[in-house]
Amino acid sequence: MSATRILVISGFAAAFVAFGVLEVLARRPGSRIPSFGDVCAYVMQYEVGRVPVGRIGVLGFWWWVGWHFFAR
Repeated sequence: MSATRILVISGFAAAFVAFGVLEVLARRPGSRIPSFGDVCAYVMQYEVGRVPVGRIGVLGFWWWVGWHFFAR
C-alpha cells in the first residue's frame, strides 16, 4: 500500500472521528453546539423566493458524494 493511500485513508478516518466527537458534544444537555440534524434542518429551510435552494444544495451534495465514492 502506498504512503499516499495511507495518508488519505487516515485523513478520512480522522474526519469521521472528529465528526463523531462533535456530534457527541452537541448532544450533551445544555450544549450550544448544533447537532447535525439541526444544521441540516436549518440548511433545508433556506429558500430564495419559492425556490428551495437549501434542498437543491443538499441533493447536489449527496449526488456529488455518490458520484465520487460509490459509482465505480
